[in-house]
Amino acid sequence: MARRIGRRLLAHFWLKSLGITAIMTLFFSAYFRLLRHPWSHVSTIPLTAVDRWIGFQPWALPLYLSLWVYVCAPAVLLDARRELLRYAAGIGGVCAAGLAIFALWPTRIPSMQADYAGHPAFALLRGIDASGNACPSLHVASAVFAALALERVLPGLGLGRRARWLSWIWCALIVYSTMAVKQHVLIDVVCGALLGAAGALPGRWKRGPAGYDSALVD
Repeated sequence: MARRIGRRLLAHFWLKSLGITAIMTLFFSAYFRLLRHPWSHVSTIPLTAVDRWIGFQPWALPLYLSLWVYVCAPAVLLDARRELLRYAAGIGGVCAAGLAIFALWPTRIPSMQADYAGHPAFALLRGIDASGNACPSLHVASAVFAALALERVLPGLGLGRRARWLSWIWCALIVYSTMAVKQHVLIDVVCGALLGAAGALPGRWKRGPAGYDSALVD
């Protein structure tokens, strides 16, 4: 199994490296432009009882930042060029849909009381990624899309139910962290999850001879 994973990590190495870099560069360029220069009035997403119940939890920041590892995992574990391009198109479509919503309907979360004193990493995060571009949460959308992709990729590596459960737990912790670090509220999270799931719908998979998910079909 370790050799199989190693081969997949090395497959199409430069395509993966350059592709991931290009997609992230384009995404963040558009994301921060819309964040700093919204096209219209910015609406505030209301708080719910869940948002008031979940307090500011600094320990969740590493989970929040771990999205960038998690969302790249399906891509680096794919060995077929067609599957890799399909994943890139899917995650790119999710991000593009989110950016279109931000352009047409700019949103932000309400100002919430959180004690950032003693947590310089949060001051840096808030300075870079302010409370705008809130709904849908693209953090959550990307995590859900990646989780659904891993649900199909992991069996092809000989990894069973335990690995898939661990993947979903990681996804759930990322989703929770968006509210725990006060970057998003529940409504953002629900809308982001729906966007990520919708983005995964066009991809359909067929079973390989060994019972693993091995290829995408139209």
